[in-house]
Amino acid sequence: MLIIPAIDIYSNSIVRLKRGDFDNITYYKNSPLQQAKIFESYGFDIIHIVDLLGSKNGKLTSLESVREIKEKTSLKVEFGGGVRDVKTVSELINIGVDFILIGSLPVKNKKEFELILQNHPAEKIVAVIDSKDEVLKISGWTEDTNISIYDHIEYCSGLGIKKFLCTDITKDGMLTGTNHNLYKKIMRNYPGISLIASGGIKDMDDVKKLSELNPYAVVVGKAIYEGKIDLKELAEIAV
Repeated sequence: MLIIPAIDIYSNSIVRLKRGDFDNITYYKNSPLQQAKIFESYGFDIIHIVDLLGSKNGKLTSLESVREIKEKTSLKVEFGGGVRDVKTVSELINIGVDFILIGSLPVKNKKEFELILQNHPAEKIVAVIDSKDEVLKISGWTEDTNISIYDHIEYCSGLGIKKFLCTDITKDGMLTGTNHNLYKKIMRNYPGISLIASGGIKDMDDVKKLSELNPYAVVVGKAIYEGKIDLKELAEIAV
């Protein structure tokens, strides 16, 4: 199981939200580059970056931070937030982003989403499943849909996408544990996909419990920043 440390960026600062609530935000002292270098120093190979304002408003605001991380570290980057067209995907790939997270676009503009997959390899795209009661939410979790997450997986899989990032938004940033049953259900129903589990990791016991389920990867965020997880110990179990 791959371990992917997270960096959420808001106004060029590292932050964490509780359940995606922009009124419930915690700021952390390191710059995105400083934190990326810390992750690199512990031996992690890949990091997860989200442009929170981009996710909400549909326009990238953290491109320079991402560019700097790619230029000054050897880390792979999976990046999301504000990816709404093929031009943006091309720009991200040109600055070295390895994997691109796309959430709202398949709901809001299927034609543009499918155009991205016509112009770029499906291996570069990670479909985002932001789940509340197994129903998809979009636009940085600010908009509801009536789309089942399972229908969304079917649609994206049909376009050749293999990697899916699933976050239970009721768990994210709460340090109360993961929705283990949700990940288990997805993996049972869709054994051919590579599931990246996200949201709610509170300690190493949560990480170890997920490792028994053996998803493709797990994203760890707030527990790192709040000192609930030791990076050295986390790095030792990273694949």
